[in-house]
Amino acid sequence: MSEITVPAMGESITEGTIFKWHVKEGDQVQVGDVLLELETDKVNLEISAEDQGVIEQILRQEGDNVTIGEVIGRISAQSNDAAAPSKPAETQAAPEGAVTKEAVEKPVQPAAAAEPADNSGLTASPSARKLARERGIDLNQVQGRDPNGRIYHEDVKNHNESSSKPSASAPKQESSPAAAAPAASEFGGKPVERKRMSRRRQTIANRLVQAQQTAAMLTTFNEVDMTAIMDVRKRRKDAFKDKHDVNLGFMSFFTKAVVGALKRYPLLNAEIDGDDIVEKKFYDIGIAVSAKEGLVVPVVRDADRMGFAAIEKEIVNLANKARSNTLSLSELQGGTFTITNGGVFGSLLSTPILNAPQVGILGMHKIQLRPVAIDAERSENRPMMYIALSYDHRIVDGAEAVGFLVTVKELLEDPESLLLEG
Repeated sequence: MSEITVPAMGESITEGTIFKWHVKEGDQVQVGDVLLELETDKVNLEISAEDQGVIEQILRQEGDNVTIGEVIGRISAQSNDAAAPSKPAETQAAPEGAVTKEAVEKPVQPAAAAEPADNSGLTASPSARKLARERGIDLNQVQGRDPNGRIYHEDVKNHNESSSKPSASAPKQESSPAAAAPAASEFGGKPVERKRMSRRRQTIANRLVQAQQTAAMLTTFNEVDMTAIMDVRKRRKDAFKDKHDVNLGFMSFFTKAVVGALKRYPLLNAEIDGDDIVEKKFYDIGIAVSAKEGLVVPVVRDADRMGFAAIEKEIVNLANKARSNTLSLSELQGGTFTITNGGVFGSLLSTPILNAPQVGILGMHKIQLRPVAIDAERSENRPMMYIALSYDHRIVDGAEAVGFLVTVKELLEDPESLLLEG
């Protein structure tokens, strides 16, 4: 027999949450088969079978928090095929009409005793078990819709609603305050849906609050005339696509501009470690990506050494991994500065929150035509974008922050200058 344990999941991660079991007790598994999916603070990890056999016992259920090294299940080395022939062989060997030893020692139980006395043998989601406990419902009586027999929250809810409706033949019973209590709620009986936060969402929430509590965060704003960049993209996008097999987007321009500004204002590429300031001489730029399970920030490594095509390809690769939940821990760790683009969702202006322990984050926003004064006599409608820099005022002064943002603006408004940034 072998044990299914929670593996080490990388530096700083000590626990996770069982997101989904892909097997159930009694299933036959081979080495390498995916047993379950574990949700951590940053990514979801698949745990595979290290031995061949049968799932004998699942000790922890979906939704349970588990720690590294904890035993969450057991695999028996005996397969279903090997175990099955033993009892029929004995039965065939016994003479006709003979009473076997097992029949004498183990009397036949009444049919009602075959039903388990509790719900422990059932496969039910944690929320279904919780709702059943709250409403005093026996899960054995709940009719599930899952062909595999698993009971879900909605099944328990529907069972409770159907059982609470009186039948035509049933006599009316006087309602009591105690019986009516479960129907009442803090929302006055109006429909609500309660969902448990995913581990990643809990981590995001905690870190955002922690960033605001531990850093002296301040935001400064500016705006960028995107005319030149949009002109370059319009003229070069087809040739760029044909040559590099990737679209020429805005993110490569912003990444190169950020790297150029960080070289001029190195404190924005630093972090605080106790009483020390750690200035980083490399440029690993985090790109915030909105995924189904929450915001993640994969890192473009050594962005200063990459050209536009390499940056675009890496961003597309990381974004695809984020949305398919296949990012590795190494792709999420160690960024020195972050760029977030709320403009893709239509945001016109915002104050991004620091991605600790980083001390700077640049927010991009929606491109919108606005009248711009060209000189004292002329105005034109130009594609304008507001940009925001949130920074940790403990080590970055206002002058540096404003200078950084002005540098980003100047580099973006003169895209050819990005080629000269070494």
